[in-house]
Amino acid sequence: MVEILNASGVDWAVLGKREKCTGDSARRAGNEYLFFQLATENVETLNQVAPKTIVTTCPHCLHTLKNEYRAFGGEYRVVHHTEFVAELLRKGKIRVEEETRKVVFHDPCYLGRHNGVYEAPREVLKGVGFLLTEPPRSREKSFCCGAGGAQFWKEEEPGAMRVSENRYKELKATGAEVIATGCPFCMAMMNVETAQDERPPEVLDIAELVARGLKA
Repeated sequence: MVEILNASGVDWAVLGKREKCTGDSARRAGNEYLFFQLATENVETLNQVAPKTIVTTCPHCLHTLKNEYRAFGGEYRVVHHTEFVAELLRKGKIRVEEETRKVVFHDPCYLGRHNGVYEAPREVLKGVGFLLTEPPRSREKSFCCGAGGAQFWKEEEPGAMRVSENRYKELKATGAEVIATGCPFCMAMMNVETAQDERPPEVLDIAELVARGLKA
């Protein structure tokens, strides 16, 4: 994402040591006290910085910053990085040429169903030259990677199959060479499955795919 921002000429910055977790996992796991502490401290910091736009590479952070921080006095324009990259492509601020490969996009729960962002990631993938295919369960009917609701931090509950395994098999069955996503949790869960697969597709964030094809 840094490579993309630099190539676009956008004026950007990070909080560095002042940046803390948004508290999403704490709230989903029921630790409201910790979430309150993190949200309060983050809103104080962000209000001092007064950013015009906050770009996040995590849908969980997007949801928390955009929708839940309002209750703490934090009113910001928050966009997911796929939305921001789509905007850069439309404005011609970055040029990307990728080799034509078959890609399947996995809709992260907190990007799609929770925040209604479906088109931007697909626009980016098509815009850089990929052949986009869809799994049987996508968009509003997409299936979780198995990490949501703070499940990432706990053991799987008993069942016939891991949630991540179920989703991975569905995505791989499309015959795609690349599983593209826009969430670090989804990416981690899919990589757990590829480690046990003899011939796995690549699992990459959309930003990685775009950065690979950046042209001067």
